[in-house]
Amino acid sequence: RNPDVSDSDSSDSESEDENNNEKSSSSQVVLKEDKKPPNQKTSRKRKKPASREPDILQVEFVFWDMKEKFFHGIKTLLQSCSTVYSAQSSSLSDLMIENVSVGTVISTEGDEEGTVFGFASVLNVTTNGSQNCIKYLKKLCRDKCPDRHKAELKIVLSGETKRPAGFLLHSRMVNLPLEIVETLHNQLVLDMDWAVENAEGGVEEQKSLDFGAFVRLAPATPGHHGSVEYKYFDDEIFANNAEFCYTIDAPKSYASEDKQLCSVIVMTKTGHRDAMNDLKRLIGS
Repeated sequence: RNPDVSDSDSSDSESEDENNNEKSSSSQVVLKEDKKPPNQKTSRKRKKPASREPDILQVEFVFWDMKEKFFHGIKTLLQSCSTVYSAQSSSLSDLMIENVSVGTVISTEGDEEGTVFGFASVLNVTTNGSQNCIKYLKKLCRDKCPDRHKAELKIVLSGETKRPAGFLLHSRMVNLPLEIVETLHNQLVLDMDWAVENAEGGVEEQKSLDFGAFVRLAPATPGHHGSVEYKYFDDEIFANNAEFCYTIDAPKSYASEDKQLCSVIVMTKTGHRDAMNDLKRLIGS
């Protein structure tokens, strides 16, 4: 079963915001045409048994670069992801769309309305340091960081490291096929590698895209005996490969009385690539 399905009742709102498909008999992956990776692949969605015989709707998922038409879909997913992002969802969505070199959107072939099934992006904490939304995320991480990690976090967010740090942002429809989830994250890695090799702004732009660390503010809820239950199973994989993690309270939600948490996950580039390998092994692709 999909590890995400039982995590959060925000999946209902995400599902409604993210469907825009063509008909056939299986879900397929179509990678972005303008940045084609060496190995393209298709993934087929497993059909669930049912007492009745439902009509099968074929969905062809396409991985797009960030575009203005996806603004509302990205914003909606970001808001439903965690209350941490709610107040800054418009500004963060704008930044991700502007950051076209490193960012992926899951939509469908021939989409004209900007339907978004999922997205992933990385925002440089230094070059975007003057943006209020980035200042907000940095302050949130610093203010609630445990003393034992404050020195490390200060270095990561300082902008003075050899390689920059970036906020890793991703969200999606919770019951998205697992193969699509793995491809989403893999496409982001391909984007980052492509951006470094093809930077048009010279050495400075190249350096700004060569991320050495990632900070992920992952939505979560309290588990048993003080544990944390992640909304997205892939965030748990990131946490297992992190340099350090800590949990903070997320702003209260008017839509739910359940306590919301946010896990601050700090990874090196090596840790992120190790997490990608773990994700691939888990899904079996």
